[in-house]
Amino acid sequence: MSYMSKLPDPDGFYDYSEEEDAVWGELFTRQMDFLRGRAAQEYFNGVGRLDLTADRVPQIAEIDARLRALTGAGVEGVPAIIPPAQFFDLLSRRRFPVATFLRRREDMDYIEEPDLFHEVFGHCPLLTNRAYVDFIESFGRKAVALGKGYSWRLFRLFWFTVEFGMIRTGDGLRAYGAGIVSSPSEAKHATSGAAEMREFDLMQVLRLPYRIDIVQPVYFVIDSFEQPSEAISGDLAAAIDEAKRLGDLPAPYETAAQARRQ
Repeated sequence: MSYMSKLPDPDGFYDYSEEEDAVWGELFTRQMDFLRGRAAQEYFNGVGRLDLTADRVPQIAEIDARLRALTGAGVEGVPAIIPPAQFFDLLSRRRFPVATFLRRREDMDYIEEPDLFHEVFGHCPLLTNRAYVDFIESFGRKAVALGKGYSWRLFRLFWFTVEFGMIRTGDGLRAYGAGIVSSPSEAKHATSGAAEMREFDLMQVLRLPYRIDIVQPVYFVIDSFEQPSEAISGDLAAAIDEAKRLGDLPAPYETAAQARRQ
């Protein structure tokens, strides 16, 4: 990847250029307009509580301070990809890793690695929701305790909730996963009726393969932000062991036929 992570100055602030401010502003405005009627209200509440705007690239230190005051959560600047052990440890301490580089204009619609727009615009608003943060923390603690042998199935759980989750509301199905709300093509696909919606079921989630390079053919729908925490409140190791014993469900994609996310 041709992107380089930024480093903070002694006061913890990152230097973003006028062009990066402009790219952030265009991404923010376009996606906020598109998400109306498609994303959960809790997401929009979080955007407001974090005071995210199109004016400039937000600073990680500012977001961290707001989250600490709101839910005891926090964010930490990291390279785009970090080891699973570090990732799980951060989550277990109610801290979310945030990439510090922002995509360039030529990559406005799709970037392979998670950048600051995906992390801040996609993930951070729901970190203002205490039930959601409780799930993040519980997930991290269990992942740390279970160790490396359980990581792959745990990433499936994270993928189908935090990254690509849907929630049932009084106004219909709404997106909350960061991979949906931060991606124009994914948001359109997930809310157009073209994808399959399945009721959230821990065993199905643990057994379902996924691909990262396509729009998702299947999304799991929760009834509340408390539901994922309740699902992993029991013996998660035993559930993963059972998922391994039963084997994977049929992959819900055609490897050669699915188009890459545009």
